[in-house]
Amino acid sequence: MRNLKITLAYDGTRFVGWQRQAEGESIQGLLEDALARLEGGAVTVHGAGRTDAGVHALGQVASARVGFTHDSATIVRSLNAQLPEDIRITDVTDAPDTFHARFSARTKTYRYRLRTGDISDPFDRAYVWHVGSRLNLDAMCTAAAAFVGTHDFAAFQSTGTETRDTVRTIERSQLLVDPPFATYEVIGTGFLRHMVRAIVGTLVEIGRGWRPVSELPALFENGRRADAGATAPARGLFLVRVDYDE
Repeated sequence: MRNLKITLAYDGTRFVGWQRQAEGESIQGLLEDALARLEGGAVTVHGAGRTDAGVHALGQVASARVGFTHDSATIVRSLNAQLPEDIRITDVTDAPDTFHARFSARTKTYRYRLRTGDISDPFDRAYVWHVGSRLNLDAMCTAAAAFVGTHDFAAFQSTGTETRDTVRTIERSQLLVDPPFATYEVIGTGFLRHMVRAIVGTLVEIGRGWRPVSELPALFENGRRADAGATAPARGLFLVRVDYDE
């Protein structure tokens, strides 16, 4: 058996998310089905990040153990021939037996795109959140920097999540402004469910003047989801990159 490291990109608009589900098409399900045709039997695929319905990826990473001996270029061509056009395999390499796409990951980079201004662009509607022009972008930049470090992010995860350890470390948290776009970029060692979208929702509420930057420490301390901002729409979120130790 060999252990494959598979890098892929996808437009998540029409999918139920990464994870295979009882109903609807998932990225994991389609990739497992394509690999199964090469293997001649079932293949289990593990993803680095379980992106939700509507979330996109530029550099998702998956791992799978297979027995077939095709070279990497042949695997890429075969998988892309089977997968729909909104999923593309960009690279396949052989990885050590100990490699696991999720558990071996050191950091993940996410990017969330906002569009400012009074008029939205119909060609961007599936990839940005149009938030209008009345935003205090300086306050949002200040607030974004406050997320760097190790904090308890319980207030920024979806309600009903069973995760017990909600402490995460953020290495970079920055709002990049390039009118009419504002892009939130965050790098961390791990993320809770809907965490990035909850952070973005909170930043937008700060930009709209609905809450002050000064209340962020209290959100980390109290850990109540209802106290933080609304969850931003899925369409603006991209999993950009997953990094591993050499």
